[in-house]
Amino acid sequence: MPEVLASKTIFSLLEVSRSVQKTIADRYKSLYWIKAEMNKLNHYTHSGHCYPELVEKKDGKIVAEMRSTLWKADFQRINQLFIKQLGEPLREGITMLFQAAISYDPLYGFSLKIVDIDPTFVLGELEKEKRDSINKLQEEGLFDANRRLRFPMIAKRLAIISVETSKGLSDFFKIIKQNPWGYRFEYALFPALLQGDKSIPSIIKQLAVIAEHIDEFDAVAIIRGGGGEVGLSSYNNYLLAKAIALFPLPVLTGIGHSTNETVSEMVAYKNAITPSELADFLIQKFHQFAIPVDESLRRIIEATKSRFIQEQRHLDELSRSISWSSKARLASQSNELKSTSSHLQLFSRQLLRERASELHSIDRLLRLADPKQLLKRGFSITRINGQAITDAASLAPGDEIETSFFEGTSYSKVLKK
Repeated sequence: MPEVLASKTIFSLLEVSRSVQKTIADRYKSLYWIKAEMNKLNHYTHSGHCYPELVEKKDGKIVAEMRSTLWKADFQRINQLFIKQLGEPLREGITMLFQAAISYDPLYGFSLKIVDIDPTFVLGELEKEKRDSINKLQEEGLFDANRRLRFPMIAKRLAIISVETSKGLSDFFKIIKQNPWGYRFEYALFPALLQGDKSIPSIIKQLAVIAEHIDEFDAVAIIRGGGGEVGLSSYNNYLLAKAIALFPLPVLTGIGHSTNETVSEMVAYKNAITPSELADFLIQKFHQFAIPVDESLRRIIEATKSRFIQEQRHLDELSRSISWSSKARLASQSNELKSTSSHLQLFSRQLLRERASELHSIDRLLRLADPKQLLKRGFSITRINGQAITDAASLAPGDEIETSFFEGTSYSKVLKK
């Protein structure tokens, strides 16, 4: 009971809380269907209970926020329903329609006690977001922007946005690395969250990082394993789809799922329904380039071999021709050499005889000119001081002169001239 003090009625905090609790309980006796975004699930595994944080946003800003409870039994039932209908468990970041009781507890305050969540509403909200993103991209003329890019002749250098532990990425690498033709791909992994609302800024951030090294890559591949409609809802986000559409390199998606395409996949250059199909696509592109190259190489080799054979035949013919020609030439030259040698021998002997005759004549003349022969015939040689005297005017009375004969020498003196 409240106290009365100095004409004032004073309530305790518990009394006020219980009054509020009673008022709310009297006013909100039913269960209500409420639409809100699950900001955080807050699932406690040890108890199994969840304490979702619910928000409502306008223009990206939170305009209402409230706590809620989802007891273990209700959570397990709803979660199984989500998995069955959406292929994904209940998770954060979705706008949902749920049934809840409005309650107030003096100790824990105001909250909503969730008893049911409609999975079909979640699908409707996702479809609405998807249509809005498509319409906006089409109005801006961006919907086909990435598909209008020229695809490289060989997409060999890949920037891969994925999670290192992803099974989808593992399947992709297995096919790429074990392709039977031995094509070698180069790649760099850019890790990013691939599910939930946080995947949107995470993937956009990695696209921005790749854009700074655009010369190092031929294409971008976004690879993720399987998932249901809810898990892929972030790929319908307008900002993410716009970032893919405007990216300056072809963006390839290999996001494993069997349901409808997301907007990000629609605007991508190539959408493969699984990482394995994406790997096959890249190998096929490589193969389409390699086949004509291999064919050209085969033709070059065959043409070269044929040319070698032709040239070898030509060389053989030329060799044989040179051999016969050389032999004939050698025989002709040999005959000519023999004829020349014979002529030289005849000429030499004739020349030797003529030269011998000339030498004999010269010898005979020399013999006739020999002073001894003249002396023998009665001539003499008079000398003065060793010099032959040819002019008597060169003598003077008293000069001593020397006279040589064939046999002997006499000495005399000039008496008169």
